[in-house]
Amino acid sequence: MLADMSSVNLRRVSTEPIVAPDAVPGYGAIFNAGVIHHDGILHLFARGIRNGYRRNGDTGPRFIDYISDVLVFTSSDGIHYEFQQVLARGSSDTVFSYEDPRVQRVHSDGQEHIVMTYTHFPDPSHGSPWQIGLDRLIYEVDRFVLHTDSGHIIGPAGYENKDAVIFNLSDGRVALIHRLHPDMQLAVFDSLDALLRSDESYWRLHLDELDHHTLLRPSPGALGIGAGAPPLHTEHGLLLFFHERNSDGVYTMNVALLDHDTGRIAGKLADPILTPELPWERWGDVDDVVFVGGAHRFGDGTIYLTYGAADCAVGAVTAHETDLLLALQASMGEH
Repeated sequence: MLADMSSVNLRRVSTEPIVAPDAVPGYGAIFNAGVIHHDGILHLFARGIRNGYRRNGDTGPRFIDYISDVLVFTSSDGIHYEFQQVLARGSSDTVFSYEDPRVQRVHSDGQEHIVMTYTHFPDPSHGSPWQIGLDRLIYEVDRFVLHTDSGHIIGPAGYENKDAVIFNLSDGRVALIHRLHPDMQLAVFDSLDALLRSDESYWRLHLDELDHHTLLRPSPGALGIGAGAPPLHTEHGLLLFFHERNSDGVYTMNVALLDHDTGRIAGKLADPILTPELPWERWGDVDDVVFVGGAHRFGDGTIYLTYGAADCAVGAVTAHETDLLLALQASMGEH
């Protein structure tokens, strides 16, 4: 493993996936999961690919009949998960395919909101770009359900936009990190409703000043980056876990520290904290991928991270907040 990984003492919770492919009848690959801790339980929101998809032997997309739904699993220990429900199912009438869900708590207008962001993939026959979808969630008895006020599309129309996470700045404003390839961008709003109401004129100005709004660019030689888990609040800043795609196509897990007040980058580890190493991370529908999607900080400072592996399964690792912050602060001192 890379030096940075040992310096932050990152540990896999198991040498096997916490959710394996084919774990749910009717689905093959299950991966790229977000997570939230609620009512004493970890709720995992994974991207499940319906059975029947196949590789494309011609030009065009990698797979044919490749449709994702959002599957929810629950666990009390973060290792053993049980399937609970299909939360959101793709449809040609609404969202053709739900991809890479992230779940986050956002405080706005005096209330806590739980929202799920995801890549809203349109019907391929329409020729439209993928966009960012946002659904509100509510908790009923023992599970999350979609709020009636769901199905929002956010971001500039006509541009391929994904990898969205939402979080609060220190003054209560609501920040959005999104990805217009190959960089990550930051947009800040007075409230969650202001984000949901953002219109073409707002996003046109955002695009006109895109360099100013660019939060982080890929490392030299890398092909692209994107936000992974919603940032975690710490005393010294916001921990942002993100993925980077190297020039050889390998996806890695990385970490940066954001300023509480502005959401801008305060520090970043130069090297990944996790790379594909185990067989189920190295080989699958897309080889050599670890793709972080969820993060939760427990009261003792343990950080629990979920990630997709080789576009087939879900894994999890833990680290300690102190180790991560010390490594990030050391990296800041080196520059």
